[in-house]
Amino acid sequence: MSKLTAATLATALADTSSDAGITIRTEAEPLSGPHDPIKPAGYPGAKFQVEKRWHGDPLEAVDAIIVDNVASQANRLEAALRAMRAELGLPEIILDLSSISTLPPHLPTAISSFSMPHRHADAYLRDALLDGEKFMRTKTGATIFNASVDNPAGLLQWFPQALIFGFWTSHAGKKRSQAKLSRAWVSEITGYDPAGDSGNPTRTLGVKGDPLNLSVVEQAEFDENDHVGFEWHLTEGSTKDKAAGGKSRKALSEIGHGQVPFSGDEAALRPVSFRDIEQRATVSFAALRRLSVDGPESSATMRALLVALGLVAHVEAFGRAFHLRSDCDLRAATTTWTWLGGSGEEDQTMESLSRDRAIALFGECLEAAAAAGILEGGGWRTEPLVVTPNKALTDAISKTWPLEPVSA
Repeated sequence: MSKLTAATLATALADTSSDAGITIRTEAEPLSGPHDPIKPAGYPGAKFQVEKRWHGDPLEAVDAIIVDNVASQANRLEAALRAMRAELGLPEIILDLSSISTLPPHLPTAISSFSMPHRHADAYLRDALLDGEKFMRTKTGATIFNASVDNPAGLLQWFPQALIFGFWTSHAGKKRSQAKLSRAWVSEITGYDPAGDSGNPTRTLGVKGDPLNLSVVEQAEFDENDHVGFEWHLTEGSTKDKAAGGKSRKALSEIGHGQVPFSGDEAALRPVSFRDIEQRATVSFAALRRLSVDGPESSATMRALLVALGLVAHVEAFGRAFHLRSDCDLRAATTTWTWLGGSGEEDQTMESLSRDRAIALFGECLEAAAAAGILEGGGWRTEPLVVTPNKALTDAISKTWPLEPVSA
């Protein structure tokens, strides 16, 4: 097809267009080589997400394991957008937690709108204050929390990612908006035809070593809530006996001493070798046509901007070798971009976008949106909007992490 531009995207996303969307299909392989084992996402109970899916040529139903699911992929795309926020000029809301002095070092002192679990509908944003006023009652907060499919302007201004990755305003209270928008961008990584029994995966067996080989049968008594100056002492009796002062009594191995074998249900799931690994990302023009602002032309311009946002996120997150988790690093063997036409129309192979070209396309769409007047003030606010936790949220955080931090 011809070069992808802001104008061609807007035309394809018009109310009267029959174009269906774009699919990016990547045959991925482990960095260590084709068919080498990788670690799919694991779930409680030490399980993989195992399914049967049609695959291959000719098609046949084969075992498949979801390496990275749709929700996880959306999180990675949002993380990519946050990394590019300054470069793209994207809006951001920051929940500043720096006033809570007891937060341990491994927890963030701020939560970005690109990492809130439920995007703008998140309880952290609901429980925020802006200049001392409840955020939901401010003008900005009201436009965000009252946004819907037919009135997306507040989200376009502050949470454009919510309009492509979906939302459900389920934490604002039963008497308030329960607006929903399904994902327009769906991405997933699947491993096909795993070697071995996918329903009963093998586990990594081993032993945690100890150069002194301390006795693991000795009992240690300690305070599990002492996160600053951890102290313990040896004690007599069974680990089932109740310790004094709310302390725990456990085997010495529970506090990191002694040689401890990892076997049975305690052993981690082993990486898996697959015949094929595929990432498939699709943006649905039909889903985006549900969104409308200020007439048909402005609506098409807004939808084009959202598609460009998804494309630049995809290229940034997955346009080169990428890391999903320990033992799961992948790179593209082949990638095919396909323009999905309307019913009866032939799909067309597209030229894949480089990072620079994706950014340029996004810039074109942003300029078109600004010219159409669908962004307040002609663009996005470049400085983050900073909010703070209300008293109830502050109390909940402080009660969860009640101890004073280690002094410098």
